[in-house]
This record gives sequence, structure tokens and C-alpha cells, in this order.
Amino acid sequence: MAAIIPISSELNAQNLHEMTFQKLRNMLVEGQIAPGSKLNERELAEQLCVSRTPIREAIRRLAADGLVELIANRGAIAVKLDREDILNTFDVIANLEGFSGELAVQNITVEQLTELEATHYEMLAQHARKDLSNYYRLNLKIHHLINQAANNPVLTRLYQQVNARIEALRFKSNQDEHKWQKAIEEHQEMIDALKARDTQRMRAVMQSHVMNKRDVVLALLDTENFSIAQQS
Repeated sequence: MAAIIPISSELNAQNLHEMTFQKLRNMLVEGQIAPGSKLNERELAEQLCVSRTPIREAIRRLAADGLVELIANRGAIAVKLDREDILNTFDVIANLEGFSGELAVQNITVEQLTELEATHYEMLAQHARKDLSNYYRLNLKIHHLINQAANNPVLTRLYQQVNARIEALRFKSNQDEHKWQKAIEEHQEMIDALKARDTQRMRAVMQSHVMNKRDVVLALLDTENFSIAQQS
């Protein structure tokens, strides 16, 4: 688990709220705050060396993004999806990413494709360093760049809203080295399909990429459930 760096050591008052939000978001995605855990404002404020006001605002934004649930008499809880939620969410994301890929093939500019490829090479460098946190940040950027290239704001908003529900699961799925390498190869296939202006190929690779992630997540879930049962 990555060490938590106090917010106050990174920023000034002007961007305090945004950086607090991003820090908490990363903590949720990377599992530093476990699914189902309560977000304690006082403890988080102490960890990040900020007041409770930016923590409270960040929690509200995270709830709007779908990473946190606000439950009466319990407070803010990190979202924890059951198996059915996971299946349903990945099904929706697969179709959104497939459609996004098709539109990106039709609309992507030379400049956007250049930025996408440069980001891919940056991501490869992080993979070589085994830096999962920065790898995932660039991975997410690639998917967002493809989504932006689709040039459909409604699709972009819907994608961001639904994908937020499973970001922590997508991050965790890269902890298997073989699966991580497979994901790298699939990203190269995306770039190749975009360069070839092949809509059918792009839809197929985007959807299979998501379904492969789903399968890894379900396998991890089954393993964790088995481990818990063995300890009971």
C-alpha cells in the first residue's frame, strides 16, 4: 500500500479542496480505504493534515460520483458492490466503451491520436517500473482520451458516472502480472485499430478488454470469498 502523503505538504490554499478530493478519490480507488468502510471525517482530516471542511466537501463530491454512499445514521461509506452489481456494471461499461471506440475511430484527430500514443508509451514505462499507481493513472487517461475523441458529451458523462463504480475493481485487477501484461497488449490493439480507422475492430477490442477485466475481478472475488470461508 502506498504511503499517505499529507495534503498540506503538496499545495496552497487555492487548490486545497480539489487536491483533498483527488487524494481521497485515489485512496478509494487504490484500496487504502476498503470497500464498505466508513469515512471518518476527523481521522481523514488528521491523516491529510487539513480541516474537516475540505474533507466534507470531497465526500459529497465522491458520493455524487458514485464512489461513496451517504447512509442515514451511518454516514459516508465506501461503495462495496456485490456480484450482481459487478456483472451489471461491467455489462454497461462494455457497451459504452465499445460505442465510444466506434465513435473515436470516426472522429479522432491526428493530434488526439498522437497524445493517445504518447500516453500509451508513458504507461508502458510505468509498467516496466511496476508502478501500479501511476500506471493506472495513465491507463485511465487513455480510456478518457478515447472517450473524448468520440466527441459525444452525453456519452462522456454517462461513462464517467458508471465507470466510477468499478474503478477500484479495475485498479485491483492489474495486480496479477499475467493479466497486467494482457491489458498492455489490448491497449496496443486499441491504438492499432484507431490508426487503421477500423470501427468493427475497435468496438471488439474495447468490449473484450472490459470483459477480460470483469473476469479477473470475479476470479479475485471468488478467491477472496473462498479464503474468508476457509478462515471461518
